[in-house]
Amino acid sequence: MKSKRDNIAEYILYLWQIEDYLRAFPDKADGNQELQDLSNMMHNEGIMDGGHLQIAKNALQEMEELHEELLDTEAPYRAVILHVRPSLNLLKAKTDNPTMSDVEACLVLLYQVMLLRLQKREISEDTEVVVKDATQLLRFLSKTYYDNQTEI
Repeated sequence: MKSKRDNIAEYILYLWQIEDYLRAFPDKADGNQELQDLSNMMHNEGIMDGGHLQIAKNALQEMEELHEELLDTEAPYRAVILHVRPSLNLLKAKTDNPTMSDVEACLVLLYQVMLLRLQKREISEDTEVVVKDATQLLRFLSKTYYDNQTEI
């Protein structure tokens, strides 16, 4: 399994991907302990039809808390978020959750683009620019999260 400590953004995206996989192929967890454990968690949490595992929600909450902290303390981070925020607001407006956080919007964007690429669908140049900015923001967050974890 992806390590939350090593890259928290990749960890969340991995969990979302596994959730979708287990919803599409519930019998494929047999024989794989990690998948079986995650499938059991999904059943126990009642999210086999939709939603996210509590461990994914917790990791997202940790990222959002770090995001708020960095907005107060890191000028380069503030510059990145101010640059990408208008595009994130457009993205949020097109979802069923327009009040989602900027961090969640970045993750949703990257996840949706990953799904489009798997379907071999074209990604517009404008979207590629926003993906680059969102990736930069998540990379900054993940690196800071990692640095904070290794200091403990």
